[in-house]
Amino acid sequence: MGGTAGGLDELAGEAAEWLGRLSAAAPERHTAAVVADRFDRITWRDTFAQSAGLRDVAEELNGRHDHAADLLTDAFLAAYQVHPRLRERAEMDPSRLVNHQVISSLVESAEFAELHRETAGDPYAAAMAVLAQAAALRTMLERFRDTQEQAERARAAQRDADGAATAVHEALQRAADDTDGAGAVPAPAAEAVRRAVAAARAADAAARRVGGAAARALAVAAPGVRVAARNVAAKAAEAAREEAALLRAWGVGPGELERMSFAQRARLAERLRTGRLARWAELIGRFRQMASGERARRVENATGELVGVTLGNDLSRVVPAELVNLGLPELRAVFAVRYAAGELMLYDNRGERATGRGAIIACVDTSHSMYEAGPGGVTREAWAKACALALLDQARHAGRDFVGILFSSADRVRVFRFPAGQPADVARTLDFAETFLGGGTSYQAPLTAAGELLEEEFDDAARARGDIVLITDDECGVTEEWLRGWHDAKRSLGFRLFGVAVGAPRAAEAGSVLEALCDNLRSVEDLTDVHAAADLFRVV
Repeated sequence: MGGTAGGLDELAGEAAEWLGRLSAAAPERHTAAVVADRFDRITWRDTFAQSAGLRDVAEELNGRHDHAADLLTDAFLAAYQVHPRLRERAEMDPSRLVNHQVISSLVESAEFAELHRETAGDPYAAAMAVLAQAAALRTMLERFRDTQEQAERARAAQRDADGAATAVHEALQRAADDTDGAGAVPAPAAEAVRRAVAAARAADAAARRVGGAAARALAVAAPGVRVAARNVAAKAAEAAREEAALLRAWGVGPGELERMSFAQRARLAERLRTGRLARWAELIGRFRQMASGERARRVENATGELVGVTLGNDLSRVVPAELVNLGLPELRAVFAVRYAAGELMLYDNRGERATGRGAIIACVDTSHSMYEAGPGGVTREAWAKACALALLDQARHAGRDFVGILFSSADRVRVFRFPAGQPADVARTLDFAETFLGGGTSYQAPLTAAGELLEEEFDDAARARGDIVLITDDECGVTEEWLRGWHDAKRSLGFRLFGVAVGAPRAAEAGSVLEALCDNLRSVEDLTDVHAAADLFRVV
């Protein structure tokens, strides 16, 4: 028979440290650095499913680095959440400490605050931020591969220590089962408990040693992580600002973006970045901003310069001598007759006419010569299209229809209609801005089309006083018969024609066809100066 080696209580005392470790609730170790609810996680899954770019990055990184998927998720949620909250380092699974360091360095940087202003609450913008950071994340993971390997070893050592503590508990349980009636434990069972305790002690020491080494490696790597995180956040913020500015320049508002699917928004962003007028987004934005400022300063129905006396029935401009008649009962009838006949003496003012109420029509020359660049490399086409888009804004603001007519030769005319009662579709706006017909120049074709549109508007809605803006860089003739019909249409419909000669001062000289056609004519030579047309937006 084997002997006994101590009582159960004695063995329990030796194993108390490990039993206490098991009885204490083990802290939950997390694999995600950013705290997220299920709605955040659903948003990430939906966005990931819709973005081929995110899936490509994830596939590449997952093939080379463990836990890269968790890092991408954290990067997205940090950008997307309005108030991102990071877990404490002690809460993290040891294998995710590198991820935690990367994300915390990112979120704590001043550059991230700038990025976050563009991405918070916007899944698409947050996804684009992750894609903008992908190359840098890849570099950081490569640079800190050794640190990650040490973190993995720390994780394995901790698992071994936890397993050794469990082994102590199991050995003690077997010893309790073998205890005799007097409480004595058989020697083999007691020895098994002591071996388990020794193994647990060694495993714990190893876990502490490996964990300390991993912590030191991470501390050494942290400054480099922080520098890299600041750089990547700055680049992502710049990309986000550029895209936001591009959308604003083209008049795409937040409400319209919210109605788009991820795929639609991605296609739109790609088109804006690569379209024919993509490099002129800044010019378009400045034009629209200038026009908005002119609208804000405009005073409707302002009194003009007093230039004499005329006849009419506008009581707001009656001269005092006429008002004297109202003071004499015997002359009041005379005043009434003169008022009915429109023969009262009135002060005659000269000033800018009130803005129109019919459609705003921009006739934009797209002949070959409009490719020519002026100062600052701005092409005539870019200036003309930017002005036309600002006129589209002008029409939307005033509740007026807008029509864009692109023209070149007599047989090359394209009409783009934007009714006031319907949203201005961004795709159609881009079609209008990017279309270029080429060829020569004919005024008659686009102006005839514009006159017919205003006549149609008058017949359908009884709206007159439309405004046509003709933007061209060339001279061409018109027939006498057409010119007579043009003047007849102007008188009957009450519209005005504003002419803008772009980079071609001779087209606006005295005696030119443009001067004969237009009520208001200006020449613009410095195509970098959007304020050259500022007064146009006070009267149209």
